[in-house]
Amino acid sequence: MLGADDVRRIALSFPGTVEKKRWGHPTFDVAGRMFVTVPDDQTSFAVRCPRLERDELIAAEPEKFWVPPHEAGSNWVRARLAALEDSDELHDILYDSWRQVAPADLVDS
Repeated sequence: MLGADDVRRIALSFPGTVEKKRWGHPTFDVAGRMFVTVPDDQTSFAVRCPRLERDELIAAEPEKFWVPPHEAGSNWVRARLAALEDSDELHDILYDSWRQVAPADLVDS
Protein backbone atom coordinates (compact mmCIF):
# COMPACT_ATOMS: atom_id res chain seq x y z
CA MET A 1 0.00 0.00 0.00
CA LEU A 2 1.14 3.53 -0.76
CA GLY A 3 1.99 5.89 2.08
CA ALA A 4 3.26 9.33 2.97
CA ASP A 5 6.84 8.22 2.28
CA ASP A 6 5.85 7.49 -1.33
CA VAL A 7 4.34 10.96 -1.65
CA ARG A 8 7.58 12.46 -0.28
CA ARG A 9 9.83 10.37 -2.54
CA ILE A 10 7.89 11.17 -5.70
CA ALA A 11 7.34 14.86 -4.91
CA LEU A 12 11.05 15.37 -4.20
CA SER A 13 11.93 13.74 -7.53
CA PHE A 14 10.49 16.72 -9.43
CA PRO A 15 12.96 19.50 -10.30
CA GLY A 16 13.13 22.41 -7.87
CA THR A 17 10.98 20.77 -5.19
CA VAL A 18 11.65 21.51 -1.52
CA GLU A 19 9.93 20.12 1.54
CA LYS A 20 8.61 22.49 4.22
CA LYS A 21 6.66 22.04 7.44
CA ARG A 22 3.35 23.93 7.51
CA TRP A 23 0.49 23.45 9.94
CA GLY A 24 2.58 20.73 11.59
CA HIS A 25 2.78 18.47 8.53
CA PRO A 26 4.89 18.14 5.38
CA THR A 27 4.25 20.27 2.35
CA PHE A 28 6.13 20.40 -0.94
CA ASP A 29 6.85 23.55 -2.93
CA VAL A 30 8.36 24.49 -6.25
CA ALA A 31 9.47 28.09 -6.85
CA GLY A 32 7.90 29.08 -3.54
CA ARG A 33 4.45 27.69 -4.37
CA MET A 34 2.95 24.69 -2.61
CA PHE A 35 1.74 21.83 -4.80
CA VAL A 36 1.14 18.99 -2.33
CA THR A 37 0.59 18.54 1.36
CA VAL A 38 0.16 15.45 3.52
CA PRO A 39 -2.37 16.06 6.33
CA ASP A 40 -1.94 14.77 9.87
CA ASP A 41 -3.28 11.24 9.52
CA GLN A 42 -1.08 10.59 6.44
CA THR A 43 -3.74 8.42 4.78
CA SER A 44 -4.36 11.05 2.10
CA PHE A 45 -2.73 14.00 0.42
CA ALA A 46 -3.95 17.27 -1.08
CA VAL A 47 -2.98 18.60 -4.51
CA ARG A 48 -3.88 21.54 -6.71
CA CYS A 49 -6.82 20.99 -9.03
CA PRO A 50 -8.86 23.58 -10.93
CA ARG A 51 -12.33 23.74 -9.39
CA LEU A 52 -14.22 22.80 -12.55
CA GLU A 53 -12.05 19.74 -13.08
CA ARG A 54 -12.20 18.93 -9.37
CA ASP A 55 -15.98 18.57 -9.38
CA GLU A 56 -15.82 16.17 -12.33
CA LEU A 57 -13.00 14.20 -10.71
CA ILE A 58 -14.90 13.78 -7.44
CA ALA A 59 -18.10 12.80 -9.27
CA ALA A 60 -16.22 10.17 -11.30
CA GLU A 61 -14.24 8.66 -8.40
CA PRO A 62 -15.73 9.66 -5.03
CA GLU A 63 -14.02 6.75 -3.27
CA LYS A 64 -10.67 8.24 -4.29
CA PHE A 65 -11.13 12.03 -4.29
CA TRP A 66 -12.93 14.48 -1.99
CA VAL A 67 -12.80 18.01 -0.60
CA PRO A 68 -13.21 18.79 3.09
CA PRO A 69 -15.72 21.57 3.78
CA HIS A 70 -13.02 24.05 4.87
CA GLU A 71 -11.30 23.66 1.46
CA ALA A 72 -14.44 23.92 -0.69
CA GLY A 73 -13.55 27.37 -1.99
CA SER A 74 -9.99 26.44 -2.89
CA ASN A 75 -8.31 24.91 -5.92
CA TRP A 76 -7.31 21.79 -3.98
CA VAL A 77 -8.55 18.22 -3.87
CA ARG A 78 -7.65 15.38 -1.53
CA ALA A 79 -6.88 11.84 -2.60
CA ARG A 80 -6.97 8.70 -0.45
CA LEU A 81 -3.69 6.82 -0.73
CA ALA A 82 -5.34 3.43 -0.21
CA ALA A 83 -7.66 4.05 -3.19
CA LEU A 84 -4.87 4.66 -5.71
CA GLU A 85 -4.04 1.89 -8.15
CA ASP A 86 -0.26 2.13 -7.88
CA SER A 87 2.75 4.43 -7.65
CA ASP A 88 2.36 5.39 -11.32
CA GLU A 89 -1.05 6.89 -10.58
CA LEU A 90 0.38 8.69 -7.55
CA HIS A 91 3.21 10.04 -9.71
CA ASP A 92 0.76 11.31 -12.36
CA ILE A 93 -1.42 13.10 -9.78
CA LEU A 94 1.57 14.72 -8.08
CA TYR A 95 3.18 15.67 -11.39
CA ASP A 96 -0.02 17.35 -12.59
CA SER A 97 -0.14 19.45 -9.42
CA TRP A 98 3.59 20.28 -9.65
CA ARG A 99 3.20 21.32 -13.29
CA GLN A 100 0.44 23.79 -12.36
CA VAL A 101 2.86 25.93 -10.33
CA ALA A 102 6.35 25.09 -11.62
CA PRO A 103 8.16 27.67 -13.76
CA ALA A 104 8.13 26.82 -17.48
CA ASP A 105 11.89 26.26 -17.58
CA LEU A 106 11.57 23.48 -14.98
CA VAL A 107 8.58 21.86 -16.71
CA ASP A 108 10.44 21.80 -20.02
CA SER A 109 13.59 20.26 -18.51
